[in-house]
Amino acid sequence: MAVEPNTLIENQAITIVNVAVAVIHYQDQYLLGFRAASQHQGNRYEFVGGKIDAHESATQALIREVAEETGINIASNIAVKLGRLHHDYGDKQVCLQVYRIEITAQQYAQYKNLSHGLEGQKLTWVDKEKLLAGAYDLPAANKTILAWLQLSTQISITYPLAHFDEYPNPVTAWLQYHQEHLKADAWVYIRIKKAEAEDSIKQLLHLRPDIQAIVPDGSSTNDLDNAAINNQIVAEHLTQTQLVQWSNGVVENNLPYFCLSSSLPLIVSCHDKESIDAANQLAQSRFLHQMPPVIGIFLAPVECTQTHPDTPPLGWQAWSKLAELADMPVIGLGGLSPMMYQQAMLHGAVAVAGIRQFLK
Repeated sequence: MAVEPNTLIENQAITIVNVAVAVIHYQDQYLLGFRAASQHQGNRYEFVGGKIDAHESATQALIREVAEETGINIASNIAVKLGRLHHDYGDKQVCLQVYRIEITAQQYAQYKNLSHGLEGQKLTWVDKEKLLAGAYDLPAANKTILAWLQLSTQISITYPLAHFDEYPNPVTAWLQYHQEHLKADAWVYIRIKKAEAEDSIKQLLHLRPDIQAIVPDGSSTNDLDNAAINNQIVAEHLTQTQLVQWSNGVVENNLPYFCLSSSLPLIVSCHDKESIDAANQLAQSRFLHQMPPVIGIFLAPVECTQTHPDTPPLGWQAWSKLAELADMPVIGLGGLSPMMYQQAMLHGAVAVAGIRQFLK
């Protein structure tokens, strides 16, 4: 991703360089380049990409840059937007428009031994686990991309505790049901909506040490302080109401909302343009404060749901237009099943989520 400085200064304003970034992979093998010492951010690995020309869209720039740098033709591959990153290196400001592209088995077979690009740069295929573990030194702006790549393509959501109110002991019934019905190694948004939330979350994580949990904002910093449990918690969740309150400057306990979840990444819920704008503001604020990023938004509802039957669905066309506004990965939610992931991906989703269809 060779991007040369473009620092024309007019009225003290530095021109922002728009860059298309291609996160190219085949299954768990990811393609990285290596920047020469003489280059900006030299002696570091990077994803393939480059500057978007004035006449190009981001996807057009991706196709051109990948072909020029590697020879791989991705014109027929699906490019899924992960997000946009605004970064100030001090000597240069960039806006990275990041897309994930999975190449075919035939393309991988042809290029898996590629050691140098067409411009002479070093290229290497790396294992996803090592990449996410930080084994490869990337520019600072790329580290949020690694957090985005940790998202599972399927996220299960638990029933609220009220769903089990007819049982003699709703908490026990809730725990037993989800212990039995959550799929192995699932990412799970534990959504309880009751005062007993933290204790129930703690018990479920003990019963299912294989799952990765998204918990309500603030839960992990209070009672869920066991090291083994915290390793299972991958993100905290903000409702749209909390997001809007933060955006409107509402504070609780003299702390703005973005400070309440400083130790973990966030996933937020959005339903419209205004909430997506607020999510973008929150993501940038956390980035500037060097806090863990917003790694995704639940955008809902795509289709009608049993949980909220009176809420009009967005439909895929309107959903896709809203998803394009987000500066972070977008998760489809509402009336979906795991089998709809490919359809969701074609409309810009990096993952799908739900309750009934995502439990065994």
